[in-house]
Amino acid sequence: MKLGGRLQAAIEVLEEVEGKKRPVAEALKDWGRSHRFAGSGDRSAIGNIVYDALRSRASHAWRMGDDSPRALALGAMAFDWNHSAEQLSALIADDAHAPAPLSDAEAAAITAKSLADAPMWVKGNIPEWLEGSFLEAFEEEALAEAKAFSKRPPVDIRVNSLKSSVDKVEKELSRFKPKRTKLSKTCLRFPAGEGDYRQPNIQGDPAFRKGFYEVQDEGSQIVSSLIFPGKGEQVLDYCAGGGGKTLAMAAHMENKGQIYAYDMDASRLAPIVDRLSRAGVRNAQTRTPNEGALDDLIGRMDRVVVDAPCTGTGTWRRRPETKWKLTQDQLDKRIEEQQIALAQARHFVRPGGYLIYITCSVLAAENEEQVYHFVANNPDFELVSAGEVWQDLYGFDAPQPWSSDMMTVTLSPASTGTDGFFFSVMECRPE
Repeated sequence: MKLGGRLQAAIEVLEEVEGKKRPVAEALKDWGRSHRFAGSGDRSAIGNIVYDALRSRASHAWRMGDDSPRALALGAMAFDWNHSAEQLSALIADDAHAPAPLSDAEAAAITAKSLADAPMWVKGNIPEWLEGSFLEAFEEEALAEAKAFSKRPPVDIRVNSLKSSVDKVEKELSRFKPKRTKLSKTCLRFPAGEGDYRQPNIQGDPAFRKGFYEVQDEGSQIVSSLIFPGKGEQVLDYCAGGGGKTLAMAAHMENKGQIYAYDMDASRLAPIVDRLSRAGVRNAQTRTPNEGALDDLIGRMDRVVVDAPCTGTGTWRRRPETKWKLTQDQLDKRIEEQQIALAQARHFVRPGGYLIYITCSVLAAENEEQVYHFVANNPDFELVSAGEVWQDLYGFDAPQPWSSDMMTVTLSPASTGTDGFFFSVMECRPE
């Protein structure tokens, strides 16, 4: 396919995503099934156009004066892929499968390329109703932080120290040119490219099938390290999901002690069994949400990890369509679910043990406000300094997360080069 045909395909996928509110990955997969003539390079390029269009949806719509799928796709080609109006007109004219020619208004909008008069939420490509939340969370850096969420993310892997080493995996994947990162010592990164750049298929490598590494954003690796699970400890991963943090903690613990992986949604736990086996994890077991499934753990856990359900604002680079679907009602529902999860999880912490609260969100309502509300209503728990743990692990010369008082930390694409994550620790006062 020529670029003009790829552009038309991206418009069709965006029509599915925008019109039917479908997840991007699902719409792209269906397009590929119905257009089997398209090669892997074509599918990758089409996906890049679609994701770029959605990451910068607000600013592209502002510049184009139109928020239709066509306008968003043209905006991505013009402002993310750096094609001029003349270049776009030429590639459309050169391809019978391309969309209709540019109108005079579209060409003029592309040529103008100005956001000078746009409000902060447009420049930052965030929902208008969340502008205040970003200003609250990031203060004078709010615009820079918002803009970072509209950039392409890298692909990160966590090297599994139970089976291999960073040096060995780096050599195994050397043809893909992995990079070391500044924080996690177990991370190798494959930076995002521009235009039709295609990320390497690292999950197709034999080293992945052998369990030498897992695909995991560096931010998730970092918060797994901040949990600081000790060898021989008893740990409950209360909202384990697919098990990414369970796997990382097992490696930290060198397969000693015990991790109990649990989730209220049994379907989310489904991938964990195969992942544990492939990674060589022997100190983890799953607990399905049956009545009384965790009764024997009450008051016994050294650490209880609540990777709480949240809005996922920290993952906007990877799932940009969710950014524009998020509503206040959804945020309110997540806040309620988080409070319930904390209220339930607290009972498993032993006196002197720790309750760890994590989200992949950067909104204070889901983060700082939740933990301060919890400790205010649970006097047997006190907040301990996550910032000090950060400094112990990474020092002052490394990238620093957001923290208003050093008690909690927030990772973000602009500050730490990772997805957005919130981390906090509460100690159950000894009896």
